[in-house]
Amino acid sequence: MEVYQKSRGGFDFGLCDRNVQLAQDQGTKLPKMKKTGTTIVGIVYKNGVVLGADTRATEGPIVCDKNCEKIHKISEKIWCCGAGTSADTENVTGLISSQLELHRLATGKEPRVVTALTRLKQRLFQYQGYISAALVLGGVDAEGGHIYTVWPHGSTDRLPYATMGSGSLAAMAIFEAGYKDDLEEKEAIDLVDQAIQAGIWNDLGSGGNVDIMVLDKKAPPKMLRNYKKLNERTFHAPGLYKFPKGTTALAEEAKKRFASMSVEAVDSKMETE
Repeated sequence: MEVYQKSRGGFDFGLCDRNVQLAQDQGTKLPKMKKTGTTIVGIVYKNGVVLGADTRATEGPIVCDKNCEKIHKISEKIWCCGAGTSADTENVTGLISSQLELHRLATGKEPRVVTALTRLKQRLFQYQGYISAALVLGGVDAEGGHIYTVWPHGSTDRLPYATMGSGSLAAMAIFEAGYKDDLEEKEAIDLVDQAIQAGIWNDLGSGGNVDIMVLDKKAPPKMLRNYKKLNERTFHAPGLYKFPKGTTALAEEAKKRFASMSVEAVDSKMETE
């Protein structure tokens, strides 16, 4: 019976005990969970899908970019929203995009959304979650519109609407209250806009503007960059940072110093055996 208890499957908490022991005996600091800030969403409507994202890029507590792009192109009718580490999301989506282009050239047909999904999940599963890329994949193909969520460790979900990122709970509240089957395009865009705004106003990691991508079965992709501009700067001080020519006296002094300097050129030849 003891052998059976030791060899049976299931989650083993032995490593948790080991980590506690290391922290107590050796003072080892265990790695903390890294929090990233983003709100990304996707929704299926009558003729396709609508994707949405905020535009704030953060570096810890610092907002390093107020208007970055989080909606990445996989193929003509397949696009992907990325949350997590920006380098990881751009790299993995760019890699899959190139693979699908080669697939399209080899087969002579447009790739299906499930093909992009399979390649993304296999790539992320290989690295066991160390590629920090949480994705909302959306696209249209011969079977209609599709929305998938792809987690960093490779698990996926197929849903009529999805949210991810630190502002996902606020966005999901909007979707659950307003979603219905067979939405019109304008209704879907408005719902995605409200969901992203909910993330922007209720999550400190999300902010900037609202980006929206519309993928329709019968029309070319439509990118609505900066669909809504929130938190725009309203006050501009008159004459700010407008200095008259010659204000910086040190620059003139530096020019004189450099002019008086003499540089001697030395011709050195390499000796070869």
